[in-house]
Amino acid sequence: MENQTALKKHLLELEQQLLEPGTRKNIGELDKLLADDFFEFGSSGNVWYKKDSVGGDGLSVRKMVLSNFEIYPLSGDVVLATYCVQDQTRKQHTLRSSIWKHIDGRWQMFFHQGTVTKS
Repeated sequence: MENQTALKKHLLELEQQLLEPGTRKNIGELDKLLADDFFEFGSSGNVWYKKDSVGGDGLSVRKMVLSNFEIYPLSGDVVLATYCVQDQTRKQHTLRSSIWKHIDGRWQMFFHQGTVTKS
């Protein structure tokens, strides 16, 4: 596994990309960032799969700010990332977690979960 400080910076950049409107509507970028077997437990209570993101119009676009980013290596090629997001569009806060896998020479999101909080 790469240096933990560098890895944290890299995964933070990838998570931030996934919050950007340009990435959220770019099917090609989503296809690169999400593993083929990606799934998500959404804050809505729905379960989403990669095909739901790259098979349609992409992801919904909102103004979101990420904070408190941390990583927890689970193995040499799997990392848990946790953080908070302030969704300024919906006036909502969420706790988020993602599992990233190193697949074919790049990091891809395998799992994601968002849980709505009061702040």
